[in-house]
Amino acid sequence: MLKTRNFILRFIDFFHPPFARLIDQQTFRYLACGGSNQVLNIFIYWFSFNILLDKRDIPVPNSGPIAGFIASYIIASAITIPIGFLLSKYIVFQKSNLKGRIQLFRYVVLTGVCFVLNYWMLKLFINVLHIYPTPSQTLTIIILAIFSYLVQRFFTFKVKPETEEFPITERSK
Repeated sequence: MLKTRNFILRFIDFFHPPFARLIDQQTFRYLACGGSNQVLNIFIYWFSFNILLDKRDIPVPNSGPIAGFIASYIIASAITIPIGFLLSKYIVFQKSNLKGRIQLFRYVVLTGVCFVLNYWMLKLFINVLHIYPTPSQTLTIIILAIFSYLVQRFFTFKVKPETEEFPITERSK
């Protein structure tokens, strides 16, 4: 795992110098990891829908079928959410000293919040503001990437101040 992490860090950091005046290293790593994971998500979604499921719905016993495009979304998310978490934890926000289970819980909650926000923002941009779907999704991705970065940096993977082992209290003086 350590060799893989070091390889990924060296690879991403190799491309950072031309952008160093515009963007700090952590943000560059976030964009590289998040962008790569988003491309992987789109590929897995395409592969699942077109090849794996052959554009068909999935029959579910004792229930109605799951639409092929929804099943493809579930498949892509099941793969890219854990990858996104690992990239954030070990590549982007590696200085975080929160417990891994807390980070994972917060990451999953953030993912759910972003899913809901994505839905509502698309409804707003397309149905209310009458913006075409592709620019609407592009704008939504940009807004949610900024939101997600800030939440991850200052909440999900924050760095807690170190506490002393034996804090000095008024009584111990």
